[in-house]
Amino acid sequence: MNLLKLLCKELNELGVEAELDEYGYVMGRIPSNVDADVPAVGFIAHVDTAPDASGENVKAQIIKDYDGSDIALKGVPGLFLKPSEFPELLAHKGETIITTDGTTLLGADDKAGVAEIMDAVQYIMAHPEFKHGPIRIGFTPDEEIGRGVVKFDVAKFGAEYAYTMDGGEVGELEFENFNAASAKIHIQGRNVHPGYAKGKMRNAILIGQELNALLPVDQRPEFTEGYEGFFHLISFNGTVEEADIAYIIRDHSRELFEQKKAVIQQCVDFINARYGEGTATLVLKDQYYNMRGQVEPHYQIIEIAMKAISDAGVEPRVQPIRGGTDGANLSFRGLPCPNIFAGGLNFHGKMEWVPLESMQKASHVILNILQGFLSA
Repeated sequence: MNLLKLLCKELNELGVEAELDEYGYVMGRIPSNVDADVPAVGFIAHVDTAPDASGENVKAQIIKDYDGSDIALKGVPGLFLKPSEFPELLAHKGETIITTDGTTLLGADDKAGVAEIMDAVQYIMAHPEFKHGPIRIGFTPDEEIGRGVVKFDVAKFGAEYAYTMDGGEVGELEFENFNAASAKIHIQGRNVHPGYAKGKMRNAILIGQELNALLPVDQRPEFTEGYEGFFHLISFNGTVEEADIAYIIRDHSRELFEQKKAVIQQCVDFINARYGEGTATLVLKDQYYNMRGQVEPHYQIIEIAMKAISDAGVEPRVQPIRGGTDGANLSFRGLPCPNIFAGGLNFHGKMEWVPLESMQKASHVILNILQGFLSA
């Protein structure tokens, strides 16, 4: 909320009509300065960072004129960001690279997107000769836990189309994403003194391991790419008496997504048949769905974005999101919302980094999109 308050204040100081509501949404409006009837276009980024690693007291490192060598993350002795492990670094030789110090994540997901939008707004407000239609600005909370737009008032936002600035590597443009669900499984064991446990003890930890082993190994995140979905074990906590396991389930295909949910239910049913009803309890919840079907009928907004990226001197790369964005849920609520690169890589962990030049290009893309709608 502190960051959202600051952003709202900065928008107001730039001359933008903006407000922060009780749910933590900042919405800004810049009126059209042309006579033509141009659709209102929104640009959205989220201010929260992933809970997978700490985002507190970030100490960023700025490496100017990157020479292609290993980058020491100096907050943790012996920790390096290496091109041998992350070859994408070599595509950014000569650029300014921003990294963590190894003790926290960087937060470029999605504060890079926030910065890019604010940079574009600053330019627009300082250059009244820059022609554009109606502009809407949105900053959201809670994207990383799948609740970023739960209370987002689409009608109040007032955009006909929008773009999230929440993608990765420079050039990325995405309008299809995973279907997503969470699966939480409670294992009820039975603890008995180990000296007298034969035929009586049921070790919840081992039962949980057995359940996890029933899932297909080749459908784990570390073995999948492109359109391939996965089961991702994100936490496992337990004792002999009871254990709790959490997964996220992802697939671009709705049919395969439903099959994956059925598989995890079958695993739970198998455990209950083996150890007794009630041993494993499953809570399965859908989180978001693939937005392709909602965006594709408005393909002109993809074409405008592709040209905007090209005009920024970048080769556009249309690809599926191996994740989700606020735009997915917004698209299902009547606001078609593709996703554009924010420039960062290795999101959600301490190896996160972003090139300054990629952020600058993303900001240029925002301006180019606004120009694109004038001639659409």
